Amino acid sequence: MALSFPNQSRSFDARQLCVRFWAYDASLEIPFFIEADALCRIDPQATRDEPGLLNAFDRHRDRILQAAGRVYQRNRRGSYTLAAADLG
Repeated sequence: MALSFPNQSRSFDARQLCVRFWAYDASLEIPFFIEADALCRIDPQATRDEPGLLNAFDRHRDRILQAAGRVYQRNRRGSYTLAAADLG
């Protein structure tokens, strides 16, 4: 079964300075994180605070989800952190 993203929620993680989001592979919930640096690279006007990073995520959601799918296919394991290099 393909990775799916039915849950549109995302959250800011101040401690790790990233945005968390979730995908599903059948009934398994897969946690993803995208680093602030990655979000700022794809959206240079984004600020490195909660509103800025969440807005950048929302503006580039499709691109981020495509990258998450590629990263997941390479190595299926527990959780995934997307870096700027993963966004192609």
